[in-house]
Amino acid sequence: MSGLLALSRAIDRMNEFIGKWVSWLILVSILVSAGNAIIRKVFNNSSNAWLELQWYLFGAAFLLASAYTLKQNEHIRIDIVYGMFSRRKQHWIDLLGHLFFLMPFVLLMLYYFVPYFLTSWRSGEVSSSAGGLIIWPAKLMLLIGFFLLAIQGISEIIKKIAIMRGDIEDPNPFVSPHEMAVEEAKALTEEPRT
Repeated sequence: MSGLLALSRAIDRMNEFIGKWVSWLILVSILVSAGNAIIRKVFNNSSNAWLELQWYLFGAAFLLASAYTLKQNEHIRIDIVYGMFSRRKQHWIDLLGHLFFLMPFVLLMLYYFVPYFLTSWRSGEVSSSAGGLIIWPAKLMLLIGFFLLAIQGISEIIKKIAIMRGDIEDPNPFVSPHEMAVEEAKALTEEPRT
């Protein structure tokens, strides 16, 4: 199990690094959008390439940070139902969800995105919009994003099994909404008044 946990830590470090750095793509996307709007209004000139570039940047940030989101345990979950179970049952729900929903989905997406990207890359596919960009980089981001999500899924499965076996501590102990509200109220009452 120690070898698998080392693999999990390496995957976590890589996705942590990527997730933090791609957040800058949001800023670049905003700057491209603002620049495009200013050029369009001031000079009455614009290009579809600028619009597509901001889509590419935002899409890349979303796709490349999805694995980081899973690693941080910030993915979408129905906490109302999830919170009613013991922590052990929650671990089982997470493990089974990763095994039977996440992994089949990302593996299916990888299976379809490899030829989808390769066809676009080989043909030099270009946007159908006048002045648009080449399309294969966007399709490559789809492939990379789902690959990162797949390996993060493997890391999460390893960690869930290790937690359930007692090999490691739970890095994300569940806090019920009530307990969270109590903690927030305590923090607010303890803040120094100015």
